Amino acid sequence: MEGIKAEKVKSLIVARFQTARLNLWVVGIVILLLLRACVVQLRTLSETVAPRPFMFRSSFHVDIPAERVYENNGYLIVSANGGLNQMRAGICDMVAVARYLNVTLLVPELDKKSFWNDSSQFKDIFDMNHFITSLRDEVRILKELPKELKIMEYLPCFHSMPPASWSNMSFYDTVLPVIKKYGLLHFTKTDTRLANNGIPVEVQKLRCRVNYEALRFTPPIEKVGKKIIRLLRQKGPFLVLHLRYEMDMLAFSGCTQGCNDTEIDDLTKMRYAYPWWKEKEIDSEKKRKQGGCPLTPEETALTLRALDIDPSIQIYVAAGNIYGGERRMAPLRAAFPNLLKKDTLLTPSDLKPFRKRSNLMAALDYSVSLESDIFVATFGGNMARVVEGHRRYLGFKTTIRLDRMVLVNLIDEYKNGTLSWNEFSQAVKTGHADRMGGPTRRLEIPGKPKEEDYFYTNPQECLPPIVRKSKGIPFSL
Repeated sequence: MEGIKAEKVKSLIVARFQTARLNLWVVGIVILLLLRACVVQLRTLSETVAPRPFMFRSSFHVDIPAERVYENNGYLIVSANGGLNQMRAGICDMVAVARYLNVTLLVPELDKKSFWNDSSQFKDIFDMNHFITSLRDEVRILKELPKELKIMEYLPCFHSMPPASWSNMSFYDTVLPVIKKYGLLHFTKTDTRLANNGIPVEVQKLRCRVNYEALRFTPPIEKVGKKIIRLLRQKGPFLVLHLRYEMDMLAFSGCTQGCNDTEIDDLTKMRYAYPWWKEKEIDSEKKRKQGGCPLTPEETALTLRALDIDPSIQIYVAAGNIYGGERRMAPLRAAFPNLLKKDTLLTPSDLKPFRKRSNLMAALDYSVSLESDIFVATFGGNMARVVEGHRRYLGFKTTIRLDRMVLVNLIDEYKNGTLSWNEFSQAVKTGHADRMGGPTRRLEIPGKPKEEDYFYTNPQECLPPIVRKSKGIPFSL
């Protein structure tokens, strides 16, 4: 009896061992098949990207460049990060990188997890078909991965990495073997991934072409933007004021000039609530004196008056909700009563598609900013910098780049009686005579890219040659 039991146990152990061997064999076969699939796909990736037939409607002619033929080294997925204008510049960089690497680019993924929590996709903001077709003579761009390649996102072949910040093209020479090895590469960040200077001219010009020609807003955004511009133009010239006196900016920067104790406490709590805002303990007054704070509405009013801006000019405020509301806006409104915003120019139905979509709202403000007679920003953020460069590209349109460190010290001297109004006004005008968006050389500081002029603020490689120093542009209209 015991012998029979022993035989049964032995048979059971043998059976389980054989089953385990079978499972291992199956796993091994699956792995081999996956590896074979990777090899097959890598071979596919090395094939030439050749022109394909392109169909046009016969009712109108569309000037679309012929596709470029090149040896495709792989596929590049990019995830843009930040707000609209930070992502915009990053997308331009990534198109230039894709062209340099001779890869196929996927339409960029937009940031949905940033502070603004906007769920908008690329196609919601930019004309995706125009983006793809207008650049087809430089790089092949796809809306999504081919079906046979989608599985690669879940295989060992798929590789993700953030590119190095402020890189020249030699960094991407080191990336090329990686993308050739894996066939599919994912760049997890796009902001400031290319240097301002030391980049080949052809790469710089492609960055400009993407920014100023390929990245066109969708028809619904363009339609509403044009309506705002038309309503403003009907009443004469207008100035766009990018007034960055919003709660998130004040909390992030730690600037509390003019705020009461309750407001300061709320701003501090907000700053500590976001762990990716690295700076926590901030000396507001010290930072203001160093020019690190956005101007308050009161400081902005004094500055515009000192620059002799016409008090009756229309001022379109390109901003979100101003912190402190009408109480803080009162000095600016007293000096310039013709203040306008999207809400005062458009109907609720016009704005309904844009509500709670910060990137769409920013796109409207960007469109209006480009067309304004004067553009003024109270803080040097991404929108201020990118709009300034775009206005240079459009013919050096008047863009007053405020020197906040100079201004706050002059304002303090005026308010404490050290300077008369005439002395204050003259000092402000003198300090900004060469800060009007005219032709100038981009400041280059080797080894300190954050301190030098941003490429997208002054894309000099794409602008007419500088033949003389700008003498400034009249202040009033």
